[in-house]
Amino acid sequence: MQRRTPPGEESRAALPEQRTGLSGRIPLAVVVVDGDGLVSHWSTGARKLFGRTREEAIGHPAVDLLPVSGALRDEDASGTSAAPGDGTAHDGRAHPGPDLDASLSGATAYPTAGRARLNQGLARDPGGLPADVLWWAYPLVGPGPERLLVLAADAAQLQDEGDGTPGESERIAPGFALHTEFPGADGLAKRLPEILPSMSVAESGRIVSQVLELGYPVLEISRHDRVPVTPDWGVPRRDERRARRMRAAREAAADPRAAASEEPAPDLEYAAVRERLEFLNEVSGRIGSSLDLARTIQEVSAAVVPRFTDVAGTYLREQVLAGEGFPDGPPDVTTMWYRVALEHTDEPGRWDDVVPVGESMPFPEHTPFFQCMTSGQPVLVPRITEPMGEAIASQFEKRDIRPLITGRSMLVVPLKARNVVLGFMILLRHGERPQFNDMDRVTGAELAARAGLVLDNARMYTYQENVADTLQDSMLPQITPRMPGCDVATRYLPGTRLGRVGGDWFDSIKLPGSRLALVVGDVMGHGLNAAAMMGQLRTAVQTMAALDMPPAQLLRNLDDLAQRLGEHYLATCLYAVYDPIRSELLIANAGHIPPVLVRAEDGRSELLDVPTGAPIGIGGVPFEAVRFAVAPGDRLVLCTDGLVEVRGQDIGTGLAALCESAAHPAASMDDACDTIIRALNPPGGRKDDVALLMARLNGIAREDVVTWQLALDPREVGRARVLTRGALERWGLEEAAEAAELMVGEVVTNAVRHAHSRHVELRLVRTDALLCEVTDDDHAVPVLLSAGPEDESGRGLRIVSRLAREWGASRTAQGKTVWFEQSLPWRRTGGRDGEAPRGLRT
Repeated sequence: MQRRTPPGEESRAALPEQRTGLSGRIPLAVVVVDGDGLVSHWSTGARKLFGRTREEAIGHPAVDLLPVSGALRDEDASGTSAAPGDGTAHDGRAHPGPDLDASLSGATAYPTAGRARLNQGLARDPGGLPADVLWWAYPLVGPGPERLLVLAADAAQLQDEGDGTPGESERIAPGFALHTEFPGADGLAKRLPEILPSMSVAESGRIVSQVLELGYPVLEISRHDRVPVTPDWGVPRRDERRARRMRAAREAAADPRAAASEEPAPDLEYAAVRERLEFLNEVSGRIGSSLDLARTIQEVSAAVVPRFTDVAGTYLREQVLAGEGFPDGPPDVTTMWYRVALEHTDEPGRWDDVVPVGESMPFPEHTPFFQCMTSGQPVLVPRITEPMGEAIASQFEKRDIRPLITGRSMLVVPLKARNVVLGFMILLRHGERPQFNDMDRVTGAELAARAGLVLDNARMYTYQENVADTLQDSMLPQITPRMPGCDVATRYLPGTRLGRVGGDWFDSIKLPGSRLALVVGDVMGHGLNAAAMMGQLRTAVQTMAALDMPPAQLLRNLDDLAQRLGEHYLATCLYAVYDPIRSELLIANAGHIPPVLVRAEDGRSELLDVPTGAPIGIGGVPFEAVRFAVAPGDRLVLCTDGLVEVRGQDIGTGLAALCESAAHPAASMDDACDTIIRALNPPGGRKDDVALLMARLNGIAREDVVTWQLALDPREVGRARVLTRGALERWGLEEAAEAAELMVGEVVTNAVRHAHSRHVELRLVRTDALLCEVTDDDHAVPVLLSAGPEDESGRGLRIVSRLAREWGASRTAQGKTVWFEQSLPWRRTGGRDGEAPRGLRT
């Protein structure tokens, strides 16, 4: 704010003129409220004054965010008392205006001002917030939604530095005055758009005109002493002294007399060229230190401020920022540009409200920015005049950029690679700094060319990295964490960043009989070839597992397949089958590192003694399966050698560390996996990719399983329905009985009809779902058919597919098994007080 001395008041104004608290300017908070009483604009100053961020304020009721009640009385501000209830202070001045809530509610149609105590409960961190707030409220009219403009300031900034209170003869109160009363008020009014919200030129101008018509905000020091409140950003610009030194040096270089007295003009030209070459060389060394796109963007922006420019804004096309392929076609008015960086030497917060980083926007046609992006050439504007600034700003909707560009020199340079515009930079110099000239344009173009190549390298690396990640993610399965009798957690970690695609994989496959196959494998090599081989072998394992092939036979067939695919198909693989009903593991190994079993009883961990076997692709080597008894709660850990192998170290050391870390107690399966990864992370990082699979073998209790043998007699279908209903009633699952009976009847009917010489087996298993399995000695697997009105068959499996959560069929060594899973309404049945029945609890 600035000081004014009214006529005839020179002696009265001497004391206030010496007060440091009233010199300079005070930061203002700017809040705009719409017709519904919701905040539509919340400036940086409002965030600092009231302690709420823009996200916490926009769209919320203003009465919940502003000090709307309890105008601050004079005795609160000065420590002296006024007669209670008289409405005036002891010096006879009027009490400040009505509370702010009257203006917020729309009860007043005229400007109001006042002084209030900030409600500390409004802020998240009220400890550092001011308690004494000055405010001005302007009702707004017009076509826009804005209905109230509120300005506010911290009264504590107007206190004496000595004792923190105003002088006895001075009472600071907010008020209004005609802006024509103050010399230079028109110039002060031009600063109002700088603190107004990001809106169009027309909207901004309409609000400014209303403010000036209703009364300019002032501080009343006494009856005759008023100070106009001037918008200010409160913090001096950075590097002002350096800018002055550079300006003085340039002026001295441009002075012919100085040139004649010190050195010839050609020497000055040589010095200027050398300075620019040194600058370009320095910038080239600072940018491109990594292939990370975000870091490269920051390096490019920070390299030019403040040495070459005062403001640098960087914009990139959407495809570049997303790490996608090369942008197609030239940009146009619909092309979206992302503001990815903004470096400046202005006061903090000056640019945040109007041009925040992270915003995307198209650029209008009749602007220097559009000219640069479409021509691919730099655009130089030596000085942006007021008419030119207004013409440029009028092209943008809902933002007034005039205060940010008017009076400044501007250079817009394209960021190109292979003759394609990837983005552009907007460079601005302050008015007191030399304008951009033709030499600066050449320098800026060279700078942009080098930055464009660096950005393109980072873009291509990001694109390739995204392709590799997508390929790897598509080849890794989506493991269900909870399955009948078993919980599974997995981790995949790529190796070095230059080889993010590898041949390590893991899998879990549901098998007949409530069993689960657990697989981990490692194709030798890295890169796309290893990933392609891994995809083929993983698909083959899934196919053979669906046939319920024994582990040793599965690896034998996989080895034959690898030899047929080519001599370079070499891999290790470990295949384990877990039977939660029998509580046993059947494991076969093909050259892979052994698994670790952690016993739940005592927490002891051990490497299971499984024959190593030869890697897949060697050929002619038999594989052997080994059976292990396990208990509920035991944990099985499978991993690839990238987790335990360290160059120059025996693999036995890594396996011992794996056993130790696997036995460490953990709150969850995910925590247990993370503990292993952290414990085996080498100091220099991993060179090889890592696949880790951990399974908690919970088992299925015998009381949750029932099995019946049915004769090959059609009458057994009715018996199967009766047995099913009885089992579900014992388990407290009566609500699921009707659907279960219907599906069991259809599946048993097919089995009795097509079985040959043996009986049919019916088994029900209760877990988080009801699992039904029907096994017979016929090897023909049923398929889903379209049944017409006259067909006598084909409807049974269609009923099952409609009612079941999942269903399927697989061949076994003796025949086939048809199974289905049915969801259970367990939350409403079984147990005590709505508790889940046994086998369903988590």
